[in-house]
Amino acid sequence: MTKISDAEWRVCQVLWLESPLMTSEVIERLADSAEWNPSTIKTMLTRLVLKGVLGYKSLGREHQYFPILSEEKCIESHTRSFINRVFHGAVGAMAAAFIKNHHLTNEEIAELKAILDQKGAETQLSESRTDPRDKT
Repeated sequence: MTKISDAEWRVCQVLWLESPLMTSEVIERLADSAEWNPSTIKTMLTRLVLKGVLGYKSLGREHQYFPILSEEKCIESHTRSFINRVFHGAVGAMAAAFIKNHHLTNEEIAELKAILDQKGAETQLSESRTDPRDKT
């Protein structure tokens, strides 16, 4: 997937929350949180269409924008890219670094434990279905 800049991410967040939106509505939604002029926002919308993240429909002289890629797909792609770039693909190293360097509440720790337990169960099930004698 193509990289999305921080600024483009902010534009996408508007459309992930509510879509489709007309160009003027996107500009209006970003007016309070960004100090961009309308032409900057239009440029970002165009870039996001070219990157395949957003789509649009022409309605008269204005465009109506909508996401093609979900927020989840973009997060997944950016996470994978980050882990590959910074941790050489080692998910465990990334998780360990995050846990060591951030304060976690008891609730967050419990949630992480539950996720790891679930992942462990899935891995064990997957490995039990694979018969080592089938490998040649």
